[in-house]
Amino acid sequence: MIFALLAVVLVLVGAIHWYLWKRLVKDTTRTRRARRIGTVVAVLLALVIPATLALSRTLPHSRQPLVAWPGFLWLAVMFYLLVTLLLLEIPRLAIRLWQRRAGSPAPSETAGSDFSPDDGNVGNVPRGAGDISANAAPSGDAAPAANSARSAALGETALASEAPSPAAADGFDASRRLLLGRSLAVTAGVLSASAVGIGAYQALGAPELKRVPIRLGKLPASMDGFRIAVVSDIHLGPLLGRAHTERIVRMINGVDADLVAVVGDLVDGSVAELGAAAEPLQDLRAKHGSFFVTGNHEYFSGWREWVDEVNSLGVRVLRNERVEILGLDLAGVNDATGASAGDGPDYGKALDGRDAGRPVVLLAHQPVQAREAAKHGVDLQLSGHTHGGQMVPFNLLVGLQQPVVAGLGKVDGMPVYVTRGAGFWGPPVRFGAPPDISIVELHGA
Repeated sequence: MIFALLAVVLVLVGAIHWYLWKRLVKDTTRTRRARRIGTVVAVLLALVIPATLALSRTLPHSRQPLVAWPGFLWLAVMFYLLVTLLLLEIPRLAIRLWQRRAGSPAPSETAGSDFSPDDGNVGNVPRGAGDISANAAPSGDAAPAANSARSAALGETALASEAPSPAAADGFDASRRLLLGRSLAVTAGVLSASAVGIGAYQALGAPELKRVPIRLGKLPASMDGFRIAVVSDIHLGPLLGRAHTERIVRMINGVDADLVAVVGDLVDGSVAELGAAAEPLQDLRAKHGSFFVTGNHEYFSGWREWVDEVNSLGVRVLRNERVEILGLDLAGVNDATGASAGDGPDYGKALDGRDAGRPVVLLAHQPVQAREAAKHGVDLQLSGHTHGGQMVPFNLLVGLQQPVVAGLGKVDGMPVYVTRGAGFWGPPVRFGAPPDISIVELHGA
């Protein structure tokens, strides 16, 4: 399975880089030397992607950033070059069609170009190209052969003058193709670099604090205005460390929330590698405590150790269970990915047997888990996982898998709020989907 997945990744990366080579090297270079240099660079960049994915998890943690920074940044640039160049295929085609029509001869220009034996010239054939003067006309048996040769020469020359060159055939010569290729390549480069630059600035900057009012019909009047600080997808790993956690804790503590919910994907690495980076979570302050549920990345990072580690930091891990907090129930289920590790979600265990008159808020990492949660009468689900798409237009693909990509939505009539998360996975870029920490304010209906 792993080798099949690796093969798919290699084929996909190879196909993308071939397309980039065609548009950025082949279409923009004139000399063999320049094209060879561009080809070598394209091959090396294609190898960077699988090497980064492999080495960013297998190298010692202290050395992982040396590979992760350049590799993941190129992954982001590659993505936006691909998207931009594909979009630019539309104006490329339009320009080519316009030039082809502009370069075609008008009917009026060709109407009088038919060969006539009486003409001194045939088409554009110079007078004398195959012309045999009357004064030099042969006599006797040589005359028929000479006349035949003269007719053949004139006919071939007329056909040659009427046949367009390959460049003229589509009205677009090599110099124009080169100019178009270079212009579109520069456009794609500028747009892609801008998107990655803006996205990197957003990804590495402080998350946005979002106030999100949500009404729950069963909420007691005494809990009106109850605030839950929701943070997800912190993604401690090769590129995000202790300073990232400290900033998140500082921002959450600054709002004085009633409760903190960390809804999965805390880490991309083992406790041995990232335990110190997660340690600031012990400083979280909330009137009714801090809670955590597993995300899919915990199951790639030694989930058993992380459950113990997070609990030891004073953040309670809800493992298919619920707790009563004032007039509401707070429940949490394991991520769906845990099923493959024998630690999947159990909605019945977390939600059955409760007082139906009390509102229940469910913490579940993936929005798609709402379909099952709705069957158990959940009043509100809080999730993460999607990163809001992280890099537009990737959000369009995320929407094919998850019922809510970001913000407040409904699944089978149940409200689902999805935070965009505070970190990033892979490329240190968040374009069109800036990170956030959401302050959910509960109000009665």
